[in-house]
Amino acid sequence: MIDLRLLREDPDVVRASQRTRGESESLVDDLLRAEEGRRSAVQAFEAVRAEQKALGKRVSQATGDEKAALLARTKELSAEVKAAEAAATQAEQVLRQAHLAVPNVVEAGAPPGGEDDFVVLREVGQKPDLAEPRDHLVIGEALRAIDMERGAKVSGSRFYFLTGVGALLEMGLLQLAIAQAVEYGLTPVIPPVLLKPESMEGTGFLGAHASEIYRLEADDLFLVGTSEAALAAYHAGEILDLDQPIRYAGSSSCFRREAGSHGKDVRGIMRVHQFNKVEMFSFCRPEEAHAEHLRLLAWEEEMLAKVEVPYRVIDTAAGDLGSSAARKYDCEAWVPSQGRYREVTSTSNCTTFQARRLGIRYRDADGKTQTAATLNGTLATTRWLIPILENHQQPDGSVRVPKALQPYLGGRDVLEPA
Repeated sequence: MIDLRLLREDPDVVRASQRTRGESESLVDDLLRAEEGRRSAVQAFEAVRAEQKALGKRVSQATGDEKAALLARTKELSAEVKAAEAAATQAEQVLRQAHLAVPNVVEAGAPPGGEDDFVVLREVGQKPDLAEPRDHLVIGEALRAIDMERGAKVSGSRFYFLTGVGALLEMGLLQLAIAQAVEYGLTPVIPPVLLKPESMEGTGFLGAHASEIYRLEADDLFLVGTSEAALAAYHAGEILDLDQPIRYAGSSSCFRREAGSHGKDVRGIMRVHQFNKVEMFSFCRPEEAHAEHLRLLAWEEEMLAKVEVPYRVIDTAAGDLGSSAARKYDCEAWVPSQGRYREVTSTSNCTTFQARRLGIRYRDADGKTQTAATLNGTLATTRWLIPILENHQQPDGSVRVPKALQPYLGGRDVLEPA
């Protein structure tokens, strides 16, 4: 949720953010009206409740006709208090729905526009010179590393098996990511992958992209699309010591319905329903969030350097941000078979948006509680196997193993076709 104080003091900032996102400014006006309606309803309830309390004291001291009149008014007030309380509760619910509808305020400097209006910040690494690059599925099948056919047989489309060196590559990649995270002081976490609705809503995943999420209706639980949701809710309702940022690295399986992506990236493991990921998550003071965001991005780039794939960093346009993000940077790895870059990591600064929903606070220098900031960033995921296999393919059908991953494959520096 955005800060209502900002809304009251400078609604034009929120309206400008909506324009930058390409979304309706009317949501801001709806929220202003709802906030005023809630304030008026609460004031009306408090006024009639105060009169009721004052009258109660007078009744105990009154006698005769005066007491009878006061008792009659007390009866009327009881009904008025009940109605005013119901109106205040209703106004609070209207405010919450209007509040949930407004996405985070975009950080100054984020590019305006939609999905195609990103800004390339830098390109890193040398693209391989491959006359006829094979795609990751051809390579993976030759190595007996990826089995899409049996994945579909067992579970349906967009499922797969990673076998042999494919399984070792993924497990090695995830372990390498966790090792780097621990090196930089992040606490490794294996979180639950089934979450309550309030945990998913708190992180903003039950909004515009709710159709992406698997729900277990019998249990009213959701399968996570990223461990970000579990890590954000980990400290829900708590007051944290944020003299230093608190950082986690969650390793989990992730599940996505890929609703609306029919016909897109159906070949191989680019868009699948289940994958594994190491996700960084940080709680910090709001004034530290910008620097923390760049720190998470640097750690993502360090991991990409370790697996030796060319990549570029883009500043995502405001219209392509999720509702929780104020700014997002993506790292896109070069995919030779497609002749283009594809996203493999993203890192988002969610400022106080998620923490306000989840009630996560800290104490400032004066001892007052303030809302914390949250950030997240991908450190490794199954999709990374695509650029690793394709960029390191050799003319004879083998695949060179990046030096950092060799210890996880028994020291092998080359993978030979089976």
